[in-house]
Parts: sequence; C-alpha cells; structure tokens
Amino acid sequence: MAVDVTGADGVRLRVRVGGTVGAPPIVFVHGWAQSSRAWDLQFADAELHERFRLVAVDLRGHGGSGVPDRGYDDAHSWAGDLAAVLAFAGRPAVVVGWSYGGLVIADYLRVHGTAGLAGIVLAGAITEIGRGRAGGRVGRAMRDCLPDALSEDPAVAVPALTALNAAQPALDVPGPLAQSLLGACLTVLPKVRAALFAREVDSGDVLAAVDVPALVVHGTADTVVDPVASEYAAGKIPGAELRWFSTVGHLPFVEAVSEFNSVLSRFAGGQMA
Repeated sequence: MAVDVTGADGVRLRVRVGGTVGAPPIVFVHGWAQSSRAWDLQFADAELHERFRLVAVDLRGHGGSGVPDRGYDDAHSWAGDLAAVLAFAGRPAVVVGWSYGGLVIADYLRVHGTAGLAGIVLAGAITEIGRGRAGGRVGRAMRDCLPDALSEDPAVAVPALTALNAAQPALDVPGPLAQSLLGACLTVLPKVRAALFAREVDSGDVLAAVDVPALVVHGTADTVVDPVASEYAAGKIPGAELRWFSTVGHLPFVEAVSEFNSVLSRFAGGQMA
C-alpha cells in the first residue's frame, strides 16, 4: 500500500506501508537516486512483516514523490520531510538510513534531536558531505561515476549510472531487483541528482548528542561509501554498535538479506519491547 503525506515546503511524499497495523514502526530512508523499492526484501520478510509496521519513504525528487525546485541542499527541508513521515508512523520509530539516507537522518537530528525516534540504524551510510569529511567519505565506485552521473546528456549519464549500480554489490543479487534499482536511479532527474551533492555538512556535534540506541552496519567490500564513514559515525554516537558484514558491498540489506533482517529485527525489537 502507498499513501501520500505532506513534507516540508508542502512537497508531496510517497510513503510505502506494510507490516502489521498497530505494531511498532520501522521507517526506511533510501539513498541517493533511489526509491523505497530498495527495501523490497525487508517488506517481503515474514518476521519483520509480523512484528513491525514497515514504512518507507520516497525522498523528495525520487520515486513517486513530488519534484520541487528547492530543498535538496537544506537541512531543514530534509528534517521536515522525515518529521512528516515519523508523524505518519504515529509513535516513536526505529529509523533506518541507507547511504544518503544517513545524511537525511543527521539533518533530522540537527533540527529535531531524537524526538520521535526509538533508535537509529545506519546501513552503508554517510552522515556528512563535503571534501575532507570522514563521515561522508565515498569509495572508488562513486568517485569514478562523477561528474558523468549528473549530466543531462543520456549518452554520458546512463553509462555512469549503470556502472555505479553494477558496482554497488560485491555479491550476487537477484537480477530483477538489480534492474529495479537501476531503473529507480534513471528516473531521478539530473538536476535532483546534482542538487543532493551541492552541500557542505559537518555532523560531529549532531552525532555526539544522540541519546537513543544506534546500530551502524557496513559491508567490508563497499566501494560506494567508504567503511571509514561508518567507523566515524559509530565513534561519534555514544554507545553505538558497529557491525561489519564480511565480503558484502553497498547493499547489505540485499546481499546478506537474512543476516540483515535478523539483525534489524533484533535491534528494533529491543528498542520497542
């Protein structure tokens, strides 16, 4: 099921909903140039479906959400969008951020603190952006695709985006899902893909102020977001648990789906028992 909620600046946000009505919510936030379809294998998991209410947002400019002209470089816009989704969830939620989704969570923390959060999960995530920031360090695959992936010329952008998507996993992933991830990437307008990079954000103080449980997971073979980014976040967040997924790339929730879902269920259940 999908519904629309109103985010910051009146933007329409498409929200995917599954799981059990009235159960504790898990809110999923996808990465750069992706959509809520990234979480297909979590929505299909029987245990997660039974124990939790599953809520996944299409970020502004992505998936089925509206494409406003502004807000992509503004922490308050991202914070307002996530606040609207958390309000829809209806009670404190464990929020899961993948890749750029971790920066969106950091923006929420910057503006709202941990209000409405039962816990935080960062999966192959950045929490900062800009040259020289450890919390935003990217890997070879991301560096190699830029700036071509931001081009308006399909002959330039499509090969770069295809190469990036092919480099995301270190292990085999189902072909249909791999194609779905690539398709989602290609639907994001070039101006949106570029605007998400037009930021300089430091989050050290924000992470240090987190006062809810946090789990940081990262694939050891990730070439999109450097594992250093997760080491940084885990080192800043008080009491954070850091878990490495051996030989896994940038898609731990796909490449190691059983392990990821089990870890997520354990963590989320522990915060909302």
